[in-house]
Amino acid sequence: MKKNKVLVFLLLILSISLLLTGCSQAPAKKKVSIAALKLTSSAPIFIGIEKGFFKDEGIELEVQWFDAAQPIAVATASNKVDIGATGITASLFNMVAGGQQLSLVADKGREQKGYSSSAVVVTTELWEQGARNITDLKGKRIGITQAGSTFHYMIGRLLEANGLTLNDVQIVPLAKVSALMAALQSKQVDAVILNEPNIGKVVSAGYGKVLVSVGDVMDYQTSAIFFSPDFVKDKDTAIRFLKGYIKATRYYYDAVLARKEGNPPGGGNYDEVINIIAKYTGAPAADIKAGLPYIDRDGKLLVDDIQTQITWYVNHQMIDKPIVSSQIVNTALWEEAVRQVK
Repeated sequence: MKKNKVLVFLLLILSISLLLTGCSQAPAKKKVSIAALKLTSSAPIFIGIEKGFFKDEGIELEVQWFDAAQPIAVATASNKVDIGATGITASLFNMVAGGQQLSLVADKGREQKGYSSSAVVVTTELWEQGARNITDLKGKRIGITQAGSTFHYMIGRLLEANGLTLNDVQIVPLAKVSALMAALQSKQVDAVILNEPNIGKVVSAGYGKVLVSVGDVMDYQTSAIFFSPDFVKDKDTAIRFLKGYIKATRYYYDAVLARKEGNPPGGGNYDEVINIIAKYTGAPAADIKAGLPYIDRDGKLLVDDIQTQITWYVNHQMIDKPIVSSQIVNTALWEEAVRQVK
């Protein structure tokens, strides 16, 4: 009888020990806030939420949806959100030039040949009049979101690649992407810069035509994941978030971008990923499929391009004080996350 009691007691101790061991291995839950746009390039965030990749790392992600990049930069720099997920703008560089400690840590979408992310879209009327090249925009009204935005940068670089400058066109800042689309439809502007899935929406609606895809002209780190001054100091939580994010970028890449032996992209999870993106962006699946932006499989930032952007903005007097890319790029946390992801 005593032997049975001892055996039961030992089994009870063993069960409690195993339970405590399991609990110690589970990551502590941490609330993390992220500011983002409902764009196709936000796919890894959507996927990470839907597939539970952030949850698996103990991250309870609170998403705040914005309409433009600059307010996201402001919210992140002021620690109102932990993470910003949007375009790399002059505003972002100016904050760092002013002494704030924003950190670009991972890829969230880039322009690369063969992949649609951003494009110059002209009115159907201008297209029917024969516009086929950037040079046909000389003297025209071109809508962008804000001065110093990624859209401003892209149209400036495209003009310069074709022997023109920003002074050869009329730039019309309209604040929001929705306003750009409305202005193009009502012909208040002749052309706009748009990103996916909005390009597909405009083309499908019939009031716009793609003049040129940005990725066909230049490689460009359009947007990034960046951390607030406070969040970058919380290394454990930051690395756990990035581990979930890397799992999501791999899922996205393998499902819709992977090209094997010359075959078109589209892995076993293609339709699932398309439907996830459609759910969050509100765009039809057909529009999503027409423009899937390139994102590095591991979420690796195109570091060298950051200095190229800074130099351009400085040359166009959009950055108050020159900085170098090392003041804003911080890939150490991403590198550690990549090492830990199996």
